[in-house]
Amino acid sequence: MNKKALLVGSSGLIGQKLLEKILASAMYEKVVVLVRTPLDMQHPKLKQYIVDFKNIELEKNEVDHVFCTIGSTIKKAGSKEEFIRIDKKIPLEIGKICYQSGANLYALVTAMGASKDSLIFYNKVKGEVEAELSSIGFEHLGIFRPSMLLGYRKESRLGERIGQKFMSLIDFMTPSQYKAIHVEKVADAMLKYAEKPKKGLSLILSDEMLMA
Repeated sequence: MNKKALLVGSSGLIGQKLLEKILASAMYEKVVVLVRTPLDMQHPKLKQYIVDFKNIELEKNEVDHVFCTIGSTIKKAGSKEEFIRIDKKIPLEIGKICYQSGANLYALVTAMGASKDSLIFYNKVKGEVEAELSSIGFEHLGIFRPSMLLGYRKESRLGERIGQKFMSLIDFMTPSQYKAIHVEKVADAMLKYAEKPKKGLSLILSDEMLMA
C-alpha cells in the first residue's frame, strides 16, 4: 500500500477535498502537490513543489498515481489560448512526464459535455485532453465527467451560483446523470477508483460518482 500520489489542482474546489482524502488514505505514504504558492497546511505525508507551470520538472520515479483536478474558465484564464494551456497542455505535460517516470494511474476531471468533436469550445478542449491522454499508454486512466459542481468556492462565479440554485430546484426531476454533484462526492469517487482501478480507460459520469 506504500504508494506515492501526485495532485495537481490542490487549491481548487475538487482538489481541496481530494487532498484531504488522499492524505488520510492508508494507501499513500507520500503525497506530492504542485502549486504556484505554498498551501497553508502541513502534514507528514505532504511534499509541496513550488513550480512554474510553464516549465514543470519532477524527480524520476516520484509518483505511482496522478490526480489532476486543475481547471479554469475562459473568463478567468483571460483568453482561449491561456485556457488551452491550463486545461489541456498542463494535464498532458504532467501525464507524459509521470508516465515516463513510471506512474501507472492517471485520474482526470474534465466536464460532462467533453468531446473532441464538440462545437462548444470549452467542451472541445476537455474532449481533446481526454483523447490525447488516452494515447499516452497509462495502465489505468480514469476520466471523471461531473455535472454542475456544488461546494464553496472562494472566488465569485455568478453564473455558477445561479446554475447551482437552478439545478437544486429541479433536482427532483433531473436524471441522475445530470444532477448537480457535490465536490466531495467527486473526490470520493476518484479515491475509490484509485483503490481498485480497472485496466485501460474508465469513463466515470456523475450518476456513478453519486454512488461512490
